[in-house]
Amino acid sequence: MHNHLRDELHNILSGKSEVRFGTIIQTISCYLSNGSQAGSNAENEKHHNEKETEKLENFISDKNLWINDLDISQYVSEGAEQKVYLKDSEHVLKLNGAIYYNSWKDYFHNLLLRNYFFSDTAYELIGFTKDNDILYAIVKQNYVSVTSTTDLQQVKDFLTNNGFQNNRNNDYINPELGIILEEFT
Repeated sequence: MHNHLRDELHNILSGKSEVRFGTIIQTISCYLSNGSQAGSNAENEKHHNEKETEKLENFISDKNLWINDLDISQYVSEGAEQKVYLKDSEHVLKLNGAIYYNSWKDYFHNLLLRNYFFSDTAYELIGFTKDNDILYAIVKQNYVSVTSTTDLQQVKDFLTNNGFQNNRNNDYINPELGIILEEFT
């Protein structure tokens, strides 16, 4: 089962298989992969990330993916990673500057993996914006109304059945796939 899952995830990350709302994310990820190389030290990595962001911004402009009419009056909250805005009664928008990722490509891979494992709450990449010279991806997600507490045993069972191990609190790791889920509740 785990070899099948690894192959399926590889195909999703490489754009060979579909995942909910994955088409544009896969397209951007493949675009960023063309000709990219990882840096060998911090200075090279910083330079690589700047070049990757520049390349991404060119793609955004070419594909008309800039969103300039974000209604900031609909601000809900933010955590360390994302700013959240109400879009309408059924959706929220989340802005993420990819600060917790080594690269934009890593962020897009995270979206694809998240959408694979948690398709009911999948993120739809709808565009990008800039604020104070910081690039943000904008994803749309169904508004989830809390009607009951999460059954953490069901979460643990689901993740365990997919090869994840609980390593502390509500954090999980799948050592075979190299996937870590942190602060998962």
